[in-house]
Amino acid sequence: MANQSIVTEFWEFLKVRKRYWLLPIVLMLSVLSLLIVFTEGSAVAPFIYTLF
Repeated sequence: MANQSIVTEFWEFLKVRKRYWLLPIVLMLSVLSLLIVFTEGSAVAPFIYTLF
């Protein structure tokens, strides 16, 4: 049990507690944060920011 990853532990939490509505929120926050991190220093950043 101590060797489980964060993703596996979070999935088990969702299954046990029946909190499936949290999954889309966490996924969207992850995608947006990755988008911000990857476009931080690139030339694509001005084009991404115009979408929002």
